[in-house]
Amino acid sequence: MRLTERSLDALRATLLSGDRRVSAQTLNRLKRDPRRGARLLYEVLKRKHEKERAERLRLDSMLNFERVLWKSGVRAVAGVDEAGTGPLAGPVVAAAVVFSPGVEIPGMNDSKQLDAAARAELERVIRRAATAVAIGIAEVGEIDDINIYQAALLAMRRAVEGLPSAPEHLLVDARTVPDVAMPQNAFFKGDGINFSIAAASIIAKTHRDRLMEQLEQTYPGYGFTRHKGYGTPEHQEAIRRLGPSPVHRLSFGLIRELCGEFSPLFYTLKRRLETSDTPEALSSFEAAMKEADAALEEREQRKLKIMLIRRWKTVKIP
Repeated sequence: MRLTERSLDALRATLLSGDRRVSAQTLNRLKRDPRRGARLLYEVLKRKHEKERAERLRLDSMLNFERVLWKSGVRAVAGVDEAGTGPLAGPVVAAAVVFSPGVEIPGMNDSKQLDAAARAELERVIRRAATAVAIGIAEVGEIDDINIYQAALLAMRRAVEGLPSAPEHLLVDARTVPDVAMPQNAFFKGDGINFSIAAASIIAKTHRDRLMEQLEQTYPGYGFTRHKGYGTPEHQEAIRRLGPSPVHRLSFGLIRELCGEFSPLFYTLKRRLETSDTPEALSSFEAAMKEADAALEEREQRKLKIMLIRRWKTVKIP
């Protein structure tokens, strides 16, 4: 039966059902259909087709490097990424994920571009589709001992070493995993442009979020379930009120600052700077800071100057 001989209800039921893809040929036929309802259906399906095409191109781009490796005979390609370098509390978590050649997962993206529900759903899909998934963790004590950058590398190495068999090649977000024998490639913002790295970012993020929710039960009052350890105003206020917990990163300058490490004059100037929102107010603050230089320690002067530079960038100059 030709397209123009079918009822519009039947066409809608067929062409709009589930995940059915619409071919360019079907769109062209609908476009030529003289019926008004067919034209309206054409417009809906055209947008759907364009969206599907854009997603197809995006996914193909994300899989480009894996396909090159798979085609060359490299089968076990692991994407590696970490989550949790920025928070004030909790461990840094890394993940390594290996897929069989040819695997595709629609919707794969950088974990930061997804909401919690989408991340949770993709985590389930990734774990079903992957041939291997491993988690590596660097605890708070290690972060404080060796610094957060080195701790993230340690967690990534542990993730790679946790795989049931050694991968043949690593694809890593923005850095190189130390002390591993296999070749690797680092991609700037790789979690947004590479399929396997994006999968690792989702696994690492969802795993860390669950750890922080568990820490909320052990250390109530900080709000770990809501902010996952990041330095939100709510979290900072809790640290001021309760002091740091055993899972707070004491090597972080903001933790020391929140606990009153700096002088009262520093905090007075800091509060004044935070409320200075005009060029005139910032110029006045600069003058006040110069007058106070002798009473401030060098590290306090340096921190206030950095904060002042950042503040100037947020103020509109007429």
